[in-house]
Amino acid sequence: MKYFEVTFTACPCSETITDVLAALTADIGFESFLECEGGMQAYVQQSLFDEEALKNAIDNFPLPNVQITYSIAEPEDKDWNEEWEKNFFQPIVIGNRCVIHSTFHKDYPQTEYDIVINPQMAFGTGHHETTSSIISELLEADLQGKSVLDMGCGTSILAILASMRGANPVTAIDIDDWCVNNSRDNIELNHISNITVELGDASLLKGRKPFDVIIANINRNILLADMPAYADCMHSGSEIYMSGFYVEDIPAIRERGESLGLTFVHHREKNRWAAVKLIKN
Repeated sequence: MKYFEVTFTACPCSETITDVLAALTADIGFESFLECEGGMQAYVQQSLFDEEALKNAIDNFPLPNVQITYSIAEPEDKDWNEEWEKNFFQPIVIGNRCVIHSTFHKDYPQTEYDIVINPQMAFGTGHHETTSSIISELLEADLQGKSVLDMGCGTSILAILASMRGANPVTAIDIDDWCVNNSRDNIELNHISNITVELGDASLLKGRKPFDVIIANINRNILLADMPAYADCMHSGSEIYMSGFYVEDIPAIRERGESLGLTFVHHREKNRWAAVKLIKN
């Protein structure tokens, strides 16, 4: 699969500005993001790239007095593990119970749950607020013997943790074949045997047996569009954990869920990013 690497320069530049830029570009198909000096780099499948939509997003940037420019390149074939090792990916500990690290890390804390990943592309390491918030939810959830669906699985960190916490069986789905292949590698690295990884979108859920727990860490627009498909494969008492959106998006997510027979339980937030839990009535 071919990607474009788009380098954004923001003036002024701050974490809030790059977070908003990441959210806006995620809505138009971008799927992975790296901070860089003066802005960020973002990656989008060439087949999904819409430069007119990108220009429109920048022209209507919601924060005042921010100038954003960008350049487009086709990324060279890199050893992404080496890139992460040199520049970005450091072990992360969540809730003092879960550590996420790669095979190249030699010094990391010992915790109850030890997840090894080798990202083939620059996403899904657990550092982003949305991923860490869902991990915190899963560490508190009762998953023993429950069937779990991880939509938009990325590197399958969440599916792997669910399996480690007793979930069985676990299904992981992503639209990106890079993610599917990387997920399978990471699942093997963690010696997990009960996770099935599939390539596709929410249309794969039609006619499926209900899941006990659904995880969907994607983005606001896709969640709103796909929630009917999620609700259709939930039974009474099924739980769904969703993230990938901001605190101000919670009312829209909640309203959509309640219209589909879901009850809002709670939310958690981290640096304006939100995660919510709902239960099927």
